[in-house]
Amino acid sequence: MRNHEVTKIQPLLNEKGVLNEPGWSKSLLQQYDRNMIKAPKFRIKEWDYYLVVGKDFALAFTISDDGYIGLQSVTLIDFKVPSEHTETVLNAFPMGKLKLPSTSEKGNTIYKDKRLDMQFLVSEGQRRIVCDFKDFKDGKPFKCDITLSQPPMDTMVIATPWREKDTAFYYNQKINCMNASGKATFDGIDYILNPETDFGTLDWGRGVWTYDNTWFWGSGNGVVEGKPFGFNIGYGFGDTSAASENMLFFDGKAHKLDDVKFHIPKDSYTKPWKFTSSDNRFEMYFEPIIDRKAKIDLKFILTDQHQVFGKMSGTAVLDDGKELEIKDLLCFAEHVHNKY
Repeated sequence: MRNHEVTKIQPLLNEKGVLNEPGWSKSLLQQYDRNMIKAPKFRIKEWDYYLVVGKDFALAFTISDDGYIGLQSVTLIDFKVPSEHTETVLNAFPMGKLKLPSTSEKGNTIYKDKRLDMQFLVSEGQRRIVCDFKDFKDGKPFKCDITLSQPPMDTMVIATPWREKDTAFYYNQKINCMNASGKATFDGIDYILNPETDFGTLDWGRGVWTYDNTWFWGSGNGVVEGKPFGFNIGYGFGDTSAASENMLFFDGKAHKLDDVKFHIPKDSYTKPWKFTSSDNRFEMYFEPIIDRKAKIDLKFILTDQHQVFGKMSGTAVLDDGKELEIKDLLCFAEHVHNKY
């Protein structure tokens, strides 16, 4: 059944390491247990990714354990220039040593070495991102202390299998519309967040992936009609015949969408895009500002990614038929191809 909603608390995997109930939900009802996975440790991928967007800048933070490689990164984007810088620390064969929590709802995600100290701290109703990155760029450090407020609210959760392998799965939660406060500092400039207008998003993922994958993902937050509004759209994450991860958020409530298609210009990622939906509930025009692109080709490991930030305008329709007019919402949409 397309867009099957999971409504009961249960283990994510059965004794064979296969998903119990592929589908989507509004919270982490299915319980992830790394010990239930029936795949080699080097195939397990676990990550916490935070994106925080201010008026003229964006900050991204990743702590990940992708089996035979760990990838810890910080990104600073300045929309005024526009410019971006990403600095990454790679670790060989972490395979569970980072001890990422089995749920997003409690437990801290921490990475420390001589150069990078990054902590994602979870407490009641809020998340805190604390980072000290020595020699982030040109010998200068990057520091931040950011708080994201998380009152009771719906989230997007999806559990999907891969057709090619029974024990491969994608378990993912996106938490949108978290009001952001605090600041980041780099090169003598303070990037200050305003909790009235600025938001953070968490992309929390656990799973076993197949080797070669291409995906599309987009997300954004803002204030519409005086209330928090956000969206999550995407495809390419396993077999989505049971459910897609397309969802609107308005005033703390989730509104499930059907299929959304990305229309990306073939000759340039920085030309305007369009987004259309099979249920006509997400019809958008996207004006790019900057393409945060990266390509690494080590033959057996390949990543070719275009995360494009820009402004989106159009119409979003809630479950009850209410139409929201979206105007110049700062967001991103990406196209990524990975082999790893």
